[in-house]
Amino acid sequence: MPELRKDPVVGRWVIMATERARRPGNIIDSSYTSPKSDKEHCRYCRLEQDPVYKASLNGGNDWDVCVVPFEKSFLNAQGHCERKKNGLYEVVNGYGLHEIVIETNEHIAGMADLDQNQIKLVIETYAKRIDALAENPDVLYVSAYKNYGSYAGGRSVAHSRSHIIAGPVNSLRFKEKLTGAKEYYDKKKSCVYCDLIAQEYESKDRVVFESQHFLAIVPFAARFLFEVWILPKKHHCHFAQGVEGFEEDLAYVLKGVLRKFQIGLEDPSYNYMLHTAPLYKAKTASVKWQTIEDDFHWHIEVIPRMTLMAGFEKGTEFYINSVPPEHAAEYLREVEI
Repeated sequence: MPELRKDPVVGRWVIMATERARRPGNIIDSSYTSPKSDKEHCRYCRLEQDPVYKASLNGGNDWDVCVVPFEKSFLNAQGHCERKKNGLYEVVNGYGLHEIVIETNEHIAGMADLDQNQIKLVIETYAKRIDALAENPDVLYVSAYKNYGSYAGGRSVAHSRSHIIAGPVNSLRFKEKLTGAKEYYDKKKSCVYCDLIAQEYESKDRVVFESQHFLAIVPFAARFLFEVWILPKKHHCHFAQGVEGFEEDLAYVLKGVLRKFQIGLEDPSYNYMLHTAPLYKAKTASVKWQTIEDDFHWHIEVIPRMTLMAGFEKGTEFYINSVPPEHAAEYLREVEI
């Protein structure tokens, strides 16, 4: 019997329909999605651009992680943000910054195959660059994301990398999270993510992986097969400040989740997205979200791209999930890494 579940943060309903899993061709063959090795022509091995940031594990290498401007960015870093209105319509020029985080100086395709210390260095790099980009007065939001595999928007170059993007506006998806968290806080005077962590920790039904400081779960109203959220147990709205001192623990959990995907799901394409609070500047003090430090909770969403969305999902944003989150979490828990 199908079941509808409501996301406690944004209020979205998701259809849990196990019969859908039996449809022929509904699951993507991961063997066609993984990046293929091509070291000879890899631009990230050659480092064709001047880095804006470099980090080393022990000082022995010139760099172990480095950051370069994205040469094919859909945003323009020149000039300043300008807004114009014309009746109902509003336009912001395409100002923004887009960087590539090259996660290793070795030709390794997936983050799951990186050493835990290397992943820790990537996390530290995210924090450093987010702080640096936040100094720009035209930037409202900075985040990091990864595309791994062709079905996740990744290119065929098999060199582990991710993106940092900074822009003058929030996305609609993120606004939904912000608004949902604030509405919950206004009613309950508590953080919805903290309450969610407490309930998930108590039931254990949807827990995939855990460390001293982080909890990885399949969310109650997961939109996608084997979708995982990684949440810090300690409340903080901003990633760069909230992760400080816990980078090694987060690296352990992130690697653990990705290894479970790699082994248990046969190395599927996936995306992850870092959600952190917006950057309200002094010039926007009059409209500053007064409770943002209390109501929002930074976290990472990791989404394997194992199914194709059809017209119903795209047209209505009524997602259909064919594996109950409890079953998905149980399966991932049992994957040995």
